[in-house]
Amino acid sequence: MAKPLKIGITCYPTLGGSGVVATELGKLLAERGHEIHFITHSIPFRLGKFRKNIYYHEVEVNDYYVFRYPPYDLSLASKMAQVAKMQKLDLLHVHYAVPHAICAFLAKQMMGNGLKTVTTLHGTDITVLAQDESLKDMIRLGILQSDAVTAVSGDLIKETRELLDITQPIDLTYNFVDKRIYYPRDIRSLRADYARPEEKILMHISNFRPVKRVGDVIDIFARVRETMPAKLLLVGEGPDLTRIQCKVEEMGLAESVHYMGKQDDVAQVISLADLMLLPSEKESFGLVALEAMACGVPTIGSQAGGIPELVTDGETGYLSPIGDTASMAANSIRLLQDPQLYERFREACLDRARTRFCNDRITSEYEQIYYRVLGLEAPVPVTACYE
Repeated sequence: MAKPLKIGITCYPTLGGSGVVATELGKLLAERGHEIHFITHSIPFRLGKFRKNIYYHEVEVNDYYVFRYPPYDLSLASKMAQVAKMQKLDLLHVHYAVPHAICAFLAKQMMGNGLKTVTTLHGTDITVLAQDESLKDMIRLGILQSDAVTAVSGDLIKETRELLDITQPIDLTYNFVDKRIYYPRDIRSLRADYARPEEKILMHISNFRPVKRVGDVIDIFARVRETMPAKLLLVGEGPDLTRIQCKVEEMGLAESVHYMGKQDDVAQVISLADLMLLPSEKESFGLVALEAMACGVPTIGSQAGGIPELVTDGETGYLSPIGDTASMAANSIRLLQDPQLYERFREACLDRARTRFCNDRITSEYEQIYYRVLGLEAPVPVTACYE
């Protein structure tokens, strides 16, 4: 039996897919007997109740009057080193290159005893921040000084190499869903609150930033509604929400669109939908499409970033060029009008989510990386998940 590890995890704890994935991974590793120490400025919002083998260490920032801005990065690095020393951590696993990979590098330098670091790249740390010349060299340093680097899609690996001239190995570790949480829910009684029996439900979930192209979601929905009765559920909040509300009003769709705000029980909400719309112009992975897939909901999306690695075009959804709302609407209508085709897509979604992207398989892939960087014998990896 492989030696249980003591692992420090740092992520953005209050928002974004990277924080969700990091927290869920920590919980799964704890279930396998590893000791997990979250080192963040607040308790990760997905952590919830007390859990065996999981500990939380708050990063407190020094407000010394000489500092113009609170030095969070330095406080984080110091806390990482402190926890690593006190808890005898085997390694630090940081999610997001800036500032976490740099902080882990500083902590390792402070420790001076061979503390290992693993960095996971989630997307905008490369696709947005690495475009900034003032940050590029620092991000590259954080990656080069990590003992292992992972990324959530092959497309992200390719972009990292091109932008930062990185030649060292980068492990492909896709995001995942916990099959015990993400599965088709029985929502028949709840569905009646949002749509009549003859109406189809289309859904979009995001942080409503321009990169998500939520205006395209409205255009797709308007085209679908010209052909069949339908409702649109918009889940989440963000800077584009007010503009989208204005567009919905101008197009006369107000009675057919529901704004649901942020939701905690995502699987319950997604189970309301017949289709998930994801027309983003950039998407390193597309976690919401995976969550939909696990609930048996096909995705209509764009050929952006890592989405084609997740959604199999013509099997678990349809993908179109970015901005081609006419094609996305036509594909939506094709699926919604053909019950047999829709059922094939639904079954393919469930199968793909439960095999290639399930929690057991991806957790094992991370374990293999941990043991590799520590030079220890690893447990036999799980290659697929079953009911």
